[in-house]
Amino acid sequence: MRGLTAVQNQDHYAVLGLSKYRFRATDEQIKKAHRRKVLKHHPDKKAASSSGAQQDDSFFKCIQKAMEILSDPVKRRQYDSVDDNADVDPPSKKAKGSFYKLWAPVFVAEGRFSKKQPVPTLGNEKSSREHVDEFYNFFYNFDSWRTFEYLDEDVPDDNENRDQKRHVERKNNAARKKRKNEDIARLRELVDKALGLDPRIKIFKEQEKERRNAKKNAREAEEKRLAEEAAKKAEEEAKRKAEEEATAKANREAGKKAKEAAKNAIKKNRRVLKASVKDNNYFVVGDATAAAIDSALNDVELIQSKVDPDELAELVAKLTVSEGLDAVKAVYVAQAETLAAKGVVKKEDFRILFA
Repeated sequence: MRGLTAVQNQDHYAVLGLSKYRFRATDEQIKKAHRRKVLKHHPDKKAASSSGAQQDDSFFKCIQKAMEILSDPVKRRQYDSVDDNADVDPPSKKAKGSFYKLWAPVFVAEGRFSKKQPVPTLGNEKSSREHVDEFYNFFYNFDSWRTFEYLDEDVPDDNENRDQKRHVERKNNAARKKRKNEDIARLRELVDKALGLDPRIKIFKEQEKERRNAKKNAREAEEKRLAEEAAKKAEEEAKRKAEEEATAKANREAGKKAKEAAKNAIKKNRRVLKASVKDNNYFVVGDATAAAIDSALNDVELIQSKVDPDELAELVAKLTVSEGLDAVKAVYVAQAETLAAKGVVKKEDFRILFA
């Protein structure tokens, strides 16, 4: 495997003295840290000593490189994507202490890569079943913005060696994809491990078993009572009750199927919306940046959250007959304007539709 360059190996946060902040460091903190380091390590301050000047000149270059990376939002995001110094390793099997205190920092660190914010917390022993289910469902369906282009091999910039350039680009794309898949598998394994150790899961299973047993006992008691009562009643009354029970059950099943069908229709329509944005390059011309992708998905999710199922179906129908970036975007803009006119959203809530 190709080794990393000195710049790729450099801990930019550590160089500026921001190790404890890392991805949480603000732009102002980065600027102040850079000024302090420049004042202290500028080569001119060691001009009297050749060895000292050489050392400070080398470190000064590191300082400038760190500032170059961390002051650029795109480069910083790329670096944060591979900053394993901000990771929190899961506790070992021999680790002692509260499950929640040991594992909460792990998921906070993982959550920094989520496109969806805020990220659900691990919670504690008092958390509800709904909260715990939401937490694990979130991480099992984790939507990561994490990229790995910071680790790319440098692409030759001379036009005379285009074959080599394409070869390196292909290698970089393959390496990114591999790292992405490995990261997905790593996170899934981590979530599996936490779920297997979570003491609340055992409690929930026991409670569910108790509820099933209680229902079973109640059902058996009711069946016995009905059987004894049926023996005393006329055959016609027994038949009438059986018919009523069958009708009620059929109605429940029909209602359940109708709700499930409606739920599936909503999910399908939401997938169509996301696909339409992706298929139309997230409403931008040229390569879509991570920020543009995030903005487009934010606008679509905002619209999804404000329309009812019927409106969602109508929106999908309009998108189905629309072709081309401008036409698809116009459908979304029209829907957003309708919602704004109703007062349920503001136009400034949208990041890209009205840009």
